[in-house]
Amino acid sequence: MSEVADRYRNVAAGFTRVVEAVPADGWDRPAPCEGWVARDVVRHLVEVAGMFRSGVTEPGPSVDDDPAGAWAAVRDSTQAALDDPAVATAEMETPMGTATLESMMGRFGLPDLLIHTWDLARATGVDETLDQDEVARVYEAMLPMDEHLRGGTSFGAKVEVADDADVQTKLLAFTGRRP
Repeated sequence: MSEVADRYRNVAAGFTRVVEAVPADGWDRPAPCEGWVARDVVRHLVEVAGMFRSGVTEPGPSVDDDPAGAWAAVRDSTQAALDDPAVATAEMETPMGTATLESMMGRFGLPDLLIHTWDLARATGVDETLDQDEVARVYEAMLPMDEHLRGGTSFGAKVEVADDADVQTKLLAFTGRRP
């Protein structure tokens, strides 16, 4: 198994923990992502999975009917693909050029999943604590790409935080969130 497959397993488990803790009336609560509700956070991750998997549509319930079930289907399918070296390392065309599932997940998918774990937790009142090793890894990887990351629509302006803030607070603020 690859490092990315192991990291995905860990980060996906954190997101699953949050999904399973969302109260029944929590799916329509506003999320930190402008214009989104909690359900939209899951919808985004389900839709992005198709991009990482060359447009493959994931089997499973609709996010509108069963957000937790839709997430579980995508999580399991993605994990199976990452656990299969032939699938994980096969080259594919992506919006960013030729890449492998493993490289796309490592560079984009894992940070997206980690940060959206916080978004879903914040929207629904669930524990917002993220895996600190992954937070540190993602934060350090993003810092040198600051200008590039601000060029698209992925992140808002950085939010200022104290120099002595913990790394999770720094990462979230770096991505335009208000922790």
